[in-house]
Amino acid sequence: MSAAEYPVLRLRRGKEESLDRFHPWVFSGALASVPEGLEEGDLVRVQASDGRVIGVGHWQIGSIAVRILDFADRRIDAAFYASRLRDAWRMRRALGLRRDDNNAFRLVHGEGDFLPGLVVDVYGPTAVLQAHSPGMHYARQTLAEALVGLGDAGIANVYYKSETTLPYKARLDPVNEYLIGGDAGDIAVENGLRFHVDWLRGQKTGFFVDQRDNRTLLERLSRDRRVLNMFCYTGGFSVYALRGGARLVHSVDSSAKAIALTDENVALNFPGDTRHASFAEDAFKYLDHTESGAYDLIVLDPPAFAKHRSALRNALRGYQRLNAAGISKVAPGGLVFTFSCSQAVSREQFRLAVFSAAAQTGRRVRILHQLTQPADHPVNIYHPEGEYLKGLVLYVE
Repeated sequence: MSAAEYPVLRLRRGKEESLDRFHPWVFSGALASVPEGLEEGDLVRVQASDGRVIGVGHWQIGSIAVRILDFADRRIDAAFYASRLRDAWRMRRALGLRRDDNNAFRLVHGEGDFLPGLVVDVYGPTAVLQAHSPGMHYARQTLAEALVGLGDAGIANVYYKSETTLPYKARLDPVNEYLIGGDAGDIAVENGLRFHVDWLRGQKTGFFVDQRDNRTLLERLSRDRRVLNMFCYTGGFSVYALRGGARLVHSVDSSAKAIALTDENVALNFPGDTRHASFAEDAFKYLDHTESGAYDLIVLDPPAFAKHRSALRNALRGYQRLNAAGISKVAPGGLVFTFSCSQAVSREQFRLAVFSAAAQTGRRVRILHQLTQPADHPVNIYHPEGEYLKGLVLYVE
């Protein structure tokens, strides 16, 4: 189908190279001309300097000017979105992510599912749709209808949550609301464990499904260990550690709301379990007054220290300081699970920050596992920036 009526954005000479390698972003500096009257979220055709059409995508103001939806001269309509969503669901179904003991997973991971600017997480019968571009914001109702139309995906409700993810300069005034259906309960199941998911007021879509596989690894390594879960948020690592047979589990977060949710999730799975205690306190202060050797396993999973490259230097200092504190405090023979979810921080930069932290403590440290995001957060091979979650499991002598 033709997209001949879409406005044309022409590239400067030589700026089509990354697009010819199927990288889905067009940067503003690559554009030779922009038609008058374009509005954020409009569909546009991207044309090379030699006149050939490279692809079709969403226009927006900013350093990323176009997010390519398809490297063909085709119309983007409801059938296009439905097809991409069916492809995404087909892969999750093949991975066995919806089953009796698991109904929480990511259905759409932006560029990794060839739908740049869109994230969809599923919790039981509810899909939480999050737009990161004006174009996906305008397509939200079409997307919601296609999600419900997936049939065996089991989606009956679609909640739109984009008030904090859309560029504020676009002046879109998004409202968090149910696009289809309504409240069907907030409990999701992950690997047989139950969690309250606060998609109305919680961070991101309400739960961090990207740590599912890493929580499973921690469960296997928790038996008889004293576990400290820093930046616990909803207490995912804490609940897995309890099921893994940890001797005690302490959860720490600066947010009293997060601590309350952690306590609810622990009670949901292990009511009355005296092995767990939680503390609403700043992570660095908590580690400062923690006695060395008090814990055999420490989880360091902070929020993104750098959301943009301008904050990279301070972020790397933060990772170094945090990891030095964790490595210095863990008991001999202990484990440290340490993570960065900052897309602006590369795997090599994060590893160097952890190396510097280990050297600062003077302890002997070995890497046992190198961790990343799970398969429902796929990385488009042409868009390596999609690999955002980095993690290491350290053995500290």
